[in-house]
Amino acid sequence: MDNYLLDDYIQCSRLKTKRQKKRLVKEDFEKQLIQLNKLQDELWEKKRCLPLVPLAMPYQKGWQRYFVLREDIARSKEALFYKTVLEKINTVQYSPDKSFKKKKKRKRKHVYVEKLQIVKEFSESEWRSPKLTLTEKEKIHFYKRERWCPNCKRYKVHYIFNEPWRYVLRVRPNMITHTRMVDAVLESEIDRLENYLTRNFLRYTMMKMKDGSLDNGQWRVVKQLKYLNPLDYKQIHTVMDEYYKEKEYLSNGGRDPKDK
Repeated sequence: MDNYLLDDYIQCSRLKTKRQKKRLVKEDFEKQLIQLNKLQDELWEKKRCLPLVPLAMPYQKGWQRYFVLREDIARSKEALFYKTVLEKINTVQYSPDKSFKKKKKRKRKHVYVEKLQIVKEFSESEWRSPKLTLTEKEKIHFYKRERWCPNCKRYKVHYIFNEPWRYVLRVRPNMITHTRMVDAVLESEIDRLENYLTRNFLRYTMMKMKDGSLDNGQWRVVKQLKYLNPLDYKQIHTVMDEYYKEKEYLSNGGRDPKDK
């Protein structure tokens, strides 16, 4: 049978060509990844929605730094107004030491410099968004400024508070008083899904399908996950215990030995 007759016969009989079959397999694989991505988002959302449980013994974990009203401003007549504005533009930084310094390289030497902390600035999209909580009276105290963005290679508009001197930084111990409730079943599902994605190197494809492309930071994370050895940072006795537990689990036909 000639080639053109064979093609006509395939079209009339509704048989799929080799290329169509490969395309269907690829589309089915992508649909499965989309479902896995949705399942991962749902599991993490459930984990975030778990209630907080108060600790019997609160403990300190580093330090936190945030803005407060200056003493003379707090005693003035406009204290309530600037306090309301501060609740909308305040920022918080955390540090393991009280000095809030970071390591920086200068003239081939590493020195410690203090971290920069400013009040919140609004982008142009945030400023025009209906979700912006600033009132018209509060917007008067912001000015428009264009700043060069090295990542986007263009100027971006920012709206900056014009009286930051009314606020001063305050350092306080970062006390942990509550912890997130742990759901063993939910944690098991998340770990099983994470292990499946890591073991089969599916994170790159999933992130590319979700975001369209990967930036340098995402690509670096994907490469680290791809070449990450699951046995790293584990002691030998922990690895052997997990091995024997899995071997006993498989020998019992997938049943927990405690259920006997």
